[in-house]
Amino acid sequence: MGEMADGAVLRERQSAAGIITLNRPKALNALNLEMVRALRRALDDWAADPAVTRVVVQGAGERAFCAGGDIRRIHEEGRAGRYAEAETFFREEYELNALIRRYPKPYIALIDGIVMGGGVGVSLHGSHRVAAERTTFAMPETGIGFFPDVGATYALPRLPGFVGTYLALTGERIGQGDVLAFGLATHAAPAARFPAIRDALSEGGPVEAAIGPQTTGTSETPAPGPRHAERPLIEACFSADSVPEVLARLDADGSDFAKTTAATIRTRSPTSLALALAQMRRGASLSFPEAMRLEYRILCRILRGHDFYEGVRSVLIDRDGTPDWQPATLEAVKPDDVEAHFAPMAGEPSFT
Repeated sequence: MGEMADGAVLRERQSAAGIITLNRPKALNALNLEMVRALRRALDDWAADPAVTRVVVQGAGERAFCAGGDIRRIHEEGRAGRYAEAETFFREEYELNALIRRYPKPYIALIDGIVMGGGVGVSLHGSHRVAAERTTFAMPETGIGFFPDVGATYALPRLPGFVGTYLALTGERIGQGDVLAFGLATHAAPAARFPAIRDALSEGGPVEAAIGPQTTGTSETPAPGPRHAERPLIEACFSADSVPEVLARLDADGSDFAKTTAATIRTRSPTSLALALAQMRRGASLSFPEAMRLEYRILCRILRGHDFYEGVRSVLIDRDGTPDWQPATLEAVKPDDVEAHFAPMAGEPSFT
């Protein structure tokens, strides 16, 4: 079947495979509401089509699989008090994440380049994630006064050795080796082999058999990256019960990695840091729908706060790198204010 354009999403039937291409390469394939809805339509259609036995998702261009959501647009809507519009985007994005998590057919993300924020949401929850050599993973939300969402509440606490807490608080980027070692990817393969993987998947045989021969073998498997080498320190520091205690442990260690990590954390929104740590601790015991409901509650409160707008202004609009966080210190963040972000809401979506 020929290729069809649905906004910035291309969908194509290739024998047994439904292939989705995120097609905004100049915008690093960042998601907007129209793309979320196009993805949902494709997945719903193919779930009901017996001729499609697996779905493949990829990004156009070489720079990014998907660098996140259309934050500037959300910033504009919230600044104008159009909260319902921003909430609609996130609700439908989170519903898409939940659909991917429970999708009845194999869902294979071919990840090349940047995968952050919303891009994590449309890849990490699928059954198979193949990371290419240019893969750069991050959840950088604390740096813009936001919080790790799109299912991070569920996924990150389940990574080994408090690595998920490290990623949530710092927003640091990790590459192919660490992505594979930490279980964020299920396979690794050079991007040059992606066409062969798609062709093999389209033939309709077992998915593992289609992916396996093209992914790196034992002798070619990428070595774990630099964060993997720091796992003992990450576990020792990020297992703490509060962000100030995380920082105290990093300061006490005094290694170059600990100093750099502590310095990074100190640039992030204090409120976002407190929220992210609370998320990581709660998320380990939540089901996926429960985690998504928790994120939706946080989202609705964040949109009515200060730091998100100030963070986007500083990082993406003015790019002055000097956000005026309110409150400005971790010590000034009130536990009751953090707790209020998690309170149930009337009429919240179920995400089941």
